[in-house]
Amino acid sequence: MGKVISIANQKGGVGKTTTAMNLAASLAVLEHKTLLIDADPQANATSGIGFDPRNITTSIYECIVNEVSPKDIILQSKTPNLYLLPSHIDLVGAEIEMINLPNRELKAKMVIDQIKDDYEFIIIDCSPSLGLVTVNMLTAADSVLIPVQCEYFALEGLGKLLNTIKIVQTKLNPELSIEGILLTMYDTRLRLSNQVVEEVKTHFQTMVFDTIIQRNTKLGEAPSFGKPIVMHDAGSKGSINYLNLTREILQKNQMTKIPESEVLIDTKELVS
Repeated sequence: MGKVISIANQKGGVGKTTTAMNLAASLAVLEHKTLLIDADPQANATSGIGFDPRNITTSIYECIVNEVSPKDIILQSKTPNLYLLPSHIDLVGAEIEMINLPNRELKAKMVIDQIKDDYEFIIIDCSPSLGLVTVNMLTAADSVLIPVQCEYFALEGLGKLLNTIKIVQTKLNPELSIEGILLTMYDTRLRLSNQVVEEVKTHFQTMVFDTIIQRNTKLGEAPSFGKPIVMHDAGSKGSINYLNLTREILQKNQMTKIPESEVLIDTKELVS
């Protein structure tokens, strides 16, 4: 049975989609059969791995609202072992349409339970909100990974997200755990970035991943080519960062035989 990880933060621009598609691609490259679920109506994860959302006629929206089988619409990407359950702008209306549905918070779980055994990992890119669709994805997940940018308002709204996670744990999904907090958009030239890293690690300690995602030009341009960073430029800092994150997650879930001392590559670069 595959592990389901939701990537969530109600703040926009913190690196959720970048993390979702690059973590999924890195897992796939390391020979773990992985499904990326795009649960954001902007459909950036869908386009980011090479599919034009304008050509998507059936998406996660139909699965949740109309009970279409996800097996009928999953797409195979050009990255080996990486599959996609795409999104569409129609997902914007799902929140309203789900209001009067019975068990409305469990709709995504019902969808994902149909395919959970087919993949080793299922990575969900959540929308930048704490609405009903995001609650659905947290209810369906085994764990949640929280990207936090290394900028001034890094901790803004994080308390609200953690409170939402606690409510989901209490009322809907007692098995939900926090996979970890991932620091993103780290700029080695800025003192502020180092201050944010220290502050987040002081507050959350072992919940914070050792890997830090650095600002990287190649990482930013990869989606315009419809490729995850590991397929666009495998030697770039962005690719190394996400491979490090992947190794950390595999190590944490006891799915790798790599010694702990060798989990990270270029660790000095990440914190210098």
